[in-house]
Amino acid sequence: MPQSLSNIPVHITFSTKYRDPAITTDMREELHAYMIGILRNLECKPFQVGGVEDHVHVLIQLSRKHSAAFVVEKLKSGSTNWINGKWKDRNHFAWQAGYGAFGVGPGGVGPVIKYIQNQEEHHKTISFKEEFLQLLIENGIEFDERYLWD
Repeated sequence: MPQSLSNIPVHITFSTKYRDPAITTDMREELHAYMIGILRNLECKPFQVGGVEDHVHVLIQLSRKHSAAFVVEKLKSGSTNWINGKWKDRNHFAWQAGYGAFGVGPGGVGPVIKYIQNQEEHHKTISFKEEFLQLLIENGIEFDERYLWD
């Protein structure tokens, strides 16, 4: 076969360092748009980007050229540099060291888009830590909680 083709939807989430509520409402829309630009440059189709003050969720069709780890690295470094350059008057912004990446079946793309769009409402009753633990458990990922948080 002369072509390389793939369809790998991935739900990625990561928080600000120490879950600091650093993503203010005045910057959130621009940040998400900037992240969409990074994803497009990496040839990852962005289905949805969203989140609240202490974390983001990204649903993408992973590029056939890059690993999830590479995409997350570029998302974090690019958005960190952009935030620290644009909002110099705020504390030095940083993301947590880790991330979660969860495979999504073709039938799950729509529900995950809605889930990401509903983050404001969702986080009225659950913290990011609780949400992340729930995602790990639902996806059958073994973990040691001592190493999840920074």
